Amino acid sequence: MTTQAHIDEAVPLQTGALDDWRSYEGVRTRRMLAFCIDYTIILLLSIPVAVIVFFIGLLTLGLGWALYGVLFALVALPYVGFTMGGPNQATPGMRLMGIMVARTDGRPVDTMLAMVHAVVFWAGNVILTPLILLASLFLDRKRLVHDMLLGTVVLRTSALR
Repeated sequence: MTTQAHIDEAVPLQTGALDDWRSYEGVRTRRMLAFCIDYTIILLLSIPVAVIVFFIGLLTLGLGWALYGVLFALVALPYVGFTMGGPNQATPGMRLMGIMVARTDGRPVDTMLAMVHAVVFWAGNVILTPLILLASLFLDRKRLVHDMLLGTVVLRTSALR
């Protein structure tokens, strides 16, 4: 029987999980819902950071207000880096949806790779428009372009148990 404490622990990646089609069943939909959950959390976390930036701007005679231009990145990068790059290899939204990020070479996702994953995702959407997300309809393992570039996949955690 699986306990909640066991679910919250890091799940080691089994070698056959990357090749099992059940690991990718429903991943696209779960990934979109996880994105919405995570970015709602990031927007909520941005509120207190915006207040802090306001006071930094007052203390620096307006210079600190330039941080408003990168406020979203100031919140999102550490959020993604420390959650996706943590022991669960998933953000809170991904954990709620039962998915995780894994490297195709079997090594764990670290904080730097998680942050690069987010930056390449944002850059791909800015440069190539959000239509790039349609690539998951045609690529193997329902991957996106930034997944292929970084050697990662998103798979269901239930397939690992």
